[in-house]
This record gives sequence, C-alpha cells and structure tokens, in this order.
Amino acid sequence: MKLSNRIKNISVSPTIAIATKAREMKSAGVDVVNYGAGEPDFDTPSFIKNAAIKALEEGDTKYNPKKGRDLKKAIVEKLKKENGIDVEPSQVLVAFGGKHALYSAFQVTVDPGDKVLVPAPYWVSYPEQVKLAGGEPVILKSSPEAGFKIRPQQIRDHAADASVLILNSPGNPSGVMYSREELEAIAEVVLESDMSVFSDEIYEKLVYTDKEFVSFASLDKRLEERTLTFNGLSKAFSMTGWRLGWVAGPQNVISSMAKLLSQATTNPVSFAQAGALAAYIDPSSANEIEKMRVEFGKRGKHMMERLNNLAGVKCCRPEGAFYCFPDVSENYGRKLGNMNVTDSMSFAEAALESKQVAMVPGCAFGEDRCVRLSFATNMEQIDKGLDRLEEFLA
Repeated sequence: MKLSNRIKNISVSPTIAIATKAREMKSAGVDVVNYGAGEPDFDTPSFIKNAAIKALEEGDTKYNPKKGRDLKKAIVEKLKKENGIDVEPSQVLVAFGGKHALYSAFQVTVDPGDKVLVPAPYWVSYPEQVKLAGGEPVILKSSPEAGFKIRPQQIRDHAADASVLILNSPGNPSGVMYSREELEAIAEVVLESDMSVFSDEIYEKLVYTDKEFVSFASLDKRLEERTLTFNGLSKAFSMTGWRLGWVAGPQNVISSMAKLLSQATTNPVSFAQAGALAAYIDPSSANEIEKMRVEFGKRGKHMMERLNNLAGVKCCRPEGAFYCFPDVSENYGRKLGNMNVTDSMSFAEAALESKQVAMVPGCAFGEDRCVRLSFATNMEQIDKGLDRLEEFLA
C-alpha cells in the first residue's frame, strides 16, 4: 500500500529504542528506574472522577456533551480571573488533549512552506506537527549557558519570514520559565512583525520559584488577536489519560479548528468533560494542585542538587514542569559501562544497559548535550536511580 510523502517526512522519535528496551527489561523482571515519565505520578483527584461517573450514570454519553457548554464558560472565567485574558466561549475549543489542540491549530494556520520558529530545546512534537502541516520548522538554538532561553534578537532575525512563533513556559524539557520582562521583550518583537504566537501554557500551575507566571496574550491587548493560548487538564490535575486539552484565541482560528474537528473527531469524550468541569469549578482543586506542586518542588530541588554532585554533570534549577535537563556532555568521549559514549543517545543507552536507569536523550529535544530526567516519581525511586548514576559516572 502506498504511503504519503507527508508521513514519510516525519521523523521517528530517537527515544523509541530506549523506551522499548526499558519496557522489555521490566517485563523480564529487571529492576529499571524509569525517569522517562511525562505525566504526574499522582492519581486524578477523586472529586473529578466522581463527576465523570455521575455524568455516565445520568446518560451523558452522546455527541453533544451536557457539560460541554459549561466547561467552555468555566475556561473563559479561568482565563479572565487567573490569566488576564478576555475571550468569549465561542473563542474556546476543547480537544483531545493539548497535543490534539496544537496539531489542529497548525493544520488551520500553516500553509506549505510557511516558516515556524521553534525555540530549542523543544517539546518533541512541535517540529513534527509543523512538518505535518507542510510548514518548515526554524530552530532557534539556546544553550545551558543562556539558561535555555532564546533572546529577542534571535526572533527578530527571522521575524520577516516567519508566520508563527512557539513559546512554552514553563518549558518541557528544560523546566525554565520566562519572566514578565523577558516576555515583554519578546512581545515587542512580535508586535513589530506579522507573526502569530502559539503559547503553550500546560505547565502553568507547576511553578517552584517565586517568579510570576505570565500568560503571553495578557501582555498587550493587541496580542489577543495574534495569540493562541494552549492549556489542558493533563499536568495540573493529573488527567493525562482523560485526553482533554483546550485552546483559546481569535474567533476565526477557533471556528476553523472547530470545522476541522467536525470532520476528524466530532467532540471529545462527553463524560470526561464533566470531570474537567469539576476540576475548574470545585473548591477542592486549589488544594489538590498545591499538594502536587509542593511535592514536585521538593523532588526537583533534590534531584537537581544530586545531579550537580555527579561527575561531569551540570544542571540548572527546574523552575516549573517536572523535569531536570542536565548537561552531561563532559562525559562524552568516555567509556561508560561497556559503551563508548559520544552523544546523548549513547549516554542514555549506556545508563540503561549498565545501571538500568532509563532517561530521554536530549537529541529528541534538539539539545544533544543534555538528557531529560522526570521527577514525576517518588523520592525513593529518584534516589535509587541517582545512586546508580553516581556509580555509573564515578
């Protein structure tokens, strides 16, 4: 059967081999410490699950979710109260997760040949989703020395030819968050150009410093017509398997995305939206988020401190999300375990093979000097894996 050129153009994730090997080892009874998780290890709060169960029992199982309209209203209220963004319910679209919302947005805003600015390190799906829309990802490199942040001049250098800029703060994989002043400087460049901005704010609730979280669209009223704000339930409410995300922005884009989804998926799961509504309106939510945030903050600080005590490892503090992204490149050129380590992939392969520690190589995120370790696991597992890495690098 013939395959499209579109799918042939998509890269296979360099992490597949590592993930597959780790699963095979665990299935064979090997004690693998897995730092690859991109989801909270907490359960979905019970009041959210109960709301979905109630919706099921009440027959909310049809194409038009009973709670769908109320959920959009709740998102509108959340954006106004917490983010300083004013939209109408018709400017909100609920999708099958944040990834689905992003994919749909690229499909309706990017034409073949359009250039999309992607700051690196980046979430693995950004460049591939751009390519699926026929666009050209233009990678803006940062570095550990620059705090994994791009500078306004880097954007300005490409602004004349670019149609979209992607921002992700707090970021995956770096855990870095832009300050208000840094975002204002970026906004100034954006407003000088014709670019739109995709602001991925999925980790907004998981911030571990006293730095203020700022939504990009809130910085200037003119940005509201130039910005799509992406968010969802996966990270803040530990609802990764529920597959619910959303996007808010200009009416013409949201309407076009709705038209696309009408031909692709119809609506997201009806009773899942009842759970999402509870997440946004139940007074228990703030306490549940805070418990998770505080615990992640402790774990992230602990992991960072231990990583910085390992041979040839430098790790900046994760300000948000739940990842450490240490620079391990001083160890390239060494023989570790039975392997000659030359890059992030061979480093990750050697750690898994020699010490049964699974991590994500930085090449998957556009930064080959680093590896990503998730601290979305308990402290015992964190220390077990870091003890093994200490032996590995000694």
